[in-house]
Amino acid sequence: MTQSRRLRVGVIFGGRSGEHDVSLRSAQAILRAIDRDKFEVVPIGITRDGQWLIGGDPLRQLAATSRLPLAAGDDPPPAGAPDPERALELRDAGGAIDVARAGWARQLDVVFPVLHGPFGEDGTVQGLLELAGLPYVGSGVLGSAVAMDKVVAKQLCAHAGLPIVPWLWVTRRQWRQDPEAVADRVAREIGYPCFVKPANLGSSVGVTKVHHAGELAPAMEEAGRHDRKIIVERGIDARELEVSVLGNDDPMVSVVGEIRPSREFYDYEAKYVDDGSELLVPAPITEEQAATVRDLALRAFQVVDAAGMARVDFFLERASGTIYLNEVNTIPGFTAISMYPMLWEASGLSFRDLVTRLIELALERHADRHGGNAV
Repeated sequence: MTQSRRLRVGVIFGGRSGEHDVSLRSAQAILRAIDRDKFEVVPIGITRDGQWLIGGDPLRQLAATSRLPLAAGDDPPPAGAPDPERALELRDAGGAIDVARAGWARQLDVVFPVLHGPFGEDGTVQGLLELAGLPYVGSGVLGSAVAMDKVVAKQLCAHAGLPIVPWLWVTRRQWRQDPEAVADRVAREIGYPCFVKPANLGSSVGVTKVHHAGELAPAMEEAGRHDRKIIVERGIDARELEVSVLGNDDPMVSVVGEIRPSREFYDYEAKYVDDGSELLVPAPITEEQAATVRDLALRAFQVVDAAGMARVDFFLERASGTIYLNEVNTIPGFTAISMYPMLWEASGLSFRDLVTRLIELALERHADRHGGNAV
């Protein structure tokens, strides 16, 4: 990439979802890794109640109330904040967002959203950036929304012939109006053990492993606290595999990794609090199994219309050797222990070069969407 000046990159993090704390850790890693010789960085934080923060050190400001401490080490000082007289203005008199005339938007060349979960990974922020005419890293509005909603994503992937563990979904209202009917359906169609999860969340927030019928009700209520759509999946004895995808129309796939969680399954605590989980890169599987996972990952990436990046998760059933697609994550974790950058490191692409490539892909996609000419 050649340019007469450094590109100004807005890195957005925090947000209103249950993955707010994880987003801060991901943003910290990206802010540390980004090539400051090529890019001028504008950190932009979003509080849990939706307030946007710019100028100063929004990462540290948000981290002060986080349940997950930031990773130890020295961080580069925030740089590149817009001029004070053109600070971030998002609300008009009616409370609406006017991105078309916002000074902050005019001063950014590209945006790197590091927002996991709803109100960031689901197409909402992507739509905001489309209105502002800004290139941004990752999938567009459609791909983001489809991949975030596990119900829609599973339906599309199943229609495309991708292997999926037996599952069903109900609304929170259906569960509360007739829990016995839902419980009967779970017992009949899914069985135990099973996993209950909100349809629109990540980082295993709100996910419960249900061993028997007596545990179903609290699990359904927990998932219903986070989303109106609840998924129930059959629990299988399986290994957990992950692969990273990078690219737009001609994506590449990393080596395959395996997660061996420190707990019964790879829940929030095992991901971000405990240090006992094992991350095996590359995964100790056969070449044939690795090829199958990589092929399925590419197909899933294209089925949901993803772009830029995604981490695609799989189950490898121990007894049968069957490989099942679990889900596609369009803004995967970027923490120091996250699989997405680790898998690319193992594939020969450093964290710094990965961040650079993602920004390049954002600019390429923006130009392509506008007939070859970025606006």
